[in-house]
Amino acid sequence: MKFLESLVQQFAAKPIDWDELEEALIRADLGVSMTTRIIKVLREREAWSLLGIGHVIKAVREEIGRILPRDPTPIRRATGKPTVVLIVGVNGTGKTTSTAKLAHCLQKSQQTVLLAAADTFRAAAIEQLAIWAKRLGVEMVRAEYGADPAALCYDAYRSAAKTKTDFLLCDTAGRQHTKANLMAELQKAKRSLGKLDPDAPHETLLVVDATTGSNALNQAREFHNALALTGLIVTKLDGSGKGGIVIAIQDELGIPTRFVGTGEKIEDFAPFNVQDFLANML
Repeated sequence: MKFLESLVQQFAAKPIDWDELEEALIRADLGVSMTTRIIKVLREREAWSLLGIGHVIKAVREEIGRILPRDPTPIRRATGKPTVVLIVGVNGTGKTTSTAKLAHCLQKSQQTVLLAAADTFRAAAIEQLAIWAKRLGVEMVRAEYGADPAALCYDAYRSAAKTKTDFLLCDTAGRQHTKANLMAELQKAKRSLGKLDPDAPHETLLVVDATTGSNALNQAREFHNALALTGLIVTKLDGSGKGGIVIAIQDELGIPTRFVGTGEKIEDFAPFNVQDFLANML
């Protein structure tokens, strides 16, 4: 059910209960900051005690419209060298599959791609990416299970530069955002790439699952502190009416959603379109 449809059903036949409304907005993963702002806007209006659900919906639309950028943010391209995209996230968000889908998306734009299987802690992840690489017809740099991910990213960049490849996509190991030692390994990989190109990685994208709600905000906060994220890839955004977390992360951290995954197929992936997102959520 779409978010505003559920609000209409909940409040259409009765006066607005502010505590219930606040709970409903937070349940939609809009975040505490956005929810507080919407409630404040409504309470500041004249005769707020007589407001109906129509006024609430208008306020929600207006506040969300102020937060999300109107135009999509394109990938920052490097000139005369590989554009490096570091893809990070916790286990189970669809990170490796999203890496392959991004590669396919770039291929459709006539870009050449090299994949780096930098998740060396899971043999299954290396094999999964290898299957995708074969299916897409792209090269992949891999190492033995347990190898140093930073060294692999370093070697992958040199290979991409030598072959004049447009994009290097580095699929890193899934890790909990609360594990400092694992986050340090990602920082090491970032420094390793920076030795070859001071601007690399040009993009650091966090993969988040739209259905995990406020926990995705916690993940984004910790990864952003460690790596200075440049964007999100949001998975499982397939008509469930979820996705308020996209707004919460943009609102609190200023991190834009760059791509969305809406299904299992390789084609179920696209640049984030604000209007489509709002139409689906609202």
